[in-house]
Amino acid sequence: MLPSAYGVPASLVLLLSGLLTCVAGYRLFRIVLGIYGFIIGAMIASSVMGAGNTLGMLAGALVGGLIGAVVLVLAYFVAIALVGAGLGALLGSMIWSAVGSGDPPALAIIVVSIVGAIGAMLLQRYVIIVGTAFGGAWTVVLGLTNILAARGVVQASNAGEVWILYPTSGPAWAPIAWLGLGLLGTAVQLLVTAGKTIRKK
Repeated sequence: MLPSAYGVPASLVLLLSGLLTCVAGYRLFRIVLGIYGFIIGAMIASSVMGAGNTLGMLAGALVGGLIGAVVLVLAYFVAIALVGAGLGALLGSMIWSAVGSGDPPALAIIVVSIVGAIGAMLLQRYVIIVGTAFGGAWTVVLGLTNILAARGVVQASNAGEVWILYPTSGPAWAPIAWLGLGLLGTAVQLLVTAGKTIRKK
């Protein structure tokens, strides 16, 4: 989380980095890992600080972001496996919610996560393309939603004085925009930004 005054600048960073990731994530994967490592590290570290401690939140975000960026860049293959595991868990949860009721069994999610991680290592290029396209698309939607909330266009997800990176609610159009932008980013990467690299390999 960040002080609310930093919400719009941080949302612009999310929006721009999300666009870059969505359309060129495979070609710039190590840079993307650094960006997302910084975002995740900053989010975790700044959340530890008290909401009234502006300087502490900013310092925590900076230090945590740098640590997160270094860790994720160095953990290149681990990051690919995590992307696959995340996609496997997401797919498993979506299938379970469509055919079952309640939360999926933990064992089932663990199994599909392991399968996803193995598949990601075998099909690295395509997992990176799909993962970065949809991850970037969600980051774009997140940034745009927070900018619109700050401008009063949509209802803010958080009414307090602290801007939170992960909104718990959003406009109804957000999932549709995420899906459409993710598919578009996948197509752009397959046909343009990553297409030549894939064909050479």
